[in-house]
Amino acid sequence: MKNFPAILKKEPVLIAAAFCMIVSMFFVPPSAAYIGYIDFRVLALLFCLMAVVAGLQNHGLFDRFARRVLTGSMQRRALFAELILLPFFTSMLVTNDVALITFVPFAILILELTGQQRYMIFVIVMQTVAANLGSMSTPVGNPQNLYIYSAFHLTAGDFFRTVLLYTLLALPLLALSVFLCPKGELSVSLPEAEEPMSRKHIALYGILFLLCLLSVFRILHYLLLLAIVCLALLLWDRSLFKKIDYSLLLTFVCFFVFAGNIGAIDSVRIFLQDLLSIHPLLTSMLASQVISNVPAAVLLSGFTQDWRALLIGTDIGGLGTPIASLASLISLRLYMKSKDAKIGRYLGVFTLVNVIGLAIALIFIYFAQL
Repeated sequence: MKNFPAILKKEPVLIAAAFCMIVSMFFVPPSAAYIGYIDFRVLALLFCLMAVVAGLQNHGLFDRFARRVLTGSMQRRALFAELILLPFFTSMLVTNDVALITFVPFAILILELTGQQRYMIFVIVMQTVAANLGSMSTPVGNPQNLYIYSAFHLTAGDFFRTVLLYTLLALPLLALSVFLCPKGELSVSLPEAEEPMSRKHIALYGILFLLCLLSVFRILHYLLLLAIVCLALLLWDRSLFKKIDYSLLLTFVCFFVFAGNIGAIDSVRIFLQDLLSIHPLLTSMLASQVISNVPAAVLLSGFTQDWRALLIGTDIGGLGTPIASLASLISLRLYMKSKDAKIGRYLGVFTLVNVIGLAIALIFIYFAQL
């Protein structure tokens, strides 16, 4: 118990998920039915995607890419646009968490090297918003998309038709945000990478990533994918087993059990069904502000068949409070490690930008549904 405060600080969502699961067990005692609550396909796909992306990251792909794109003389606004839009596009394939883990440290380094620290909060906040919005564009962009895509047996056409308009809205707004900063020319020179990029490993993980996509789109069975990925790691890169975010997998398990137990309590099930029948999109968006969008997707999916509202609600719901998206907490932690971090100012700017983003999204949703 001595280390509990540190665990709580590092994994608040997992602790909350475990607490909810344990409380629900008092109302629905453990039984064999618990196994049926767990979506093993989602867990297997998440495991494989995290392993493959960790491999690409570990062997220098993102590091080299960022250095190539961000080095040289350029206008301040152009540099900020690149720093903000890189997480937007990369999060579509490697998740919003990984995009921010990769590019927020680069932003901090570049802004410090060029003496632009006064813009650090703005850039990191916009990177966070960009990653959260970009990740909604694909089934593998974030965990809740992967879960909803699997749980409702969606087709690629169904998914992309639903999210395309929101992606097209987000991109120009993010690009225009750089005009809030004054003009100026900068020269960026980054230190050389410590180790050379392993092309052999990059090719291996590139192939494994394509296999992950085939499994997401149900062309390759997820158990076969899991076996291939585990075998590849055992043969060529065993250290990656330590770099997988097992806390995220455990969080999913806890919320699977919690959601299953909630569904077995008649009064709660009826309440949630009534709430979702009135406005499923708004309900999922508001739930995301309190319990984060991944748990909200898992919990509410058992009480509605309106997957479109659930998908958009939890994706847009990643904007808002710092806990609305797990990726937002990652950015906050990375910023707090920077020199002279001002947490109060960061949260103020974060809240302002996210409230504006949510307001624009709600206005767009309103007119889109007319």
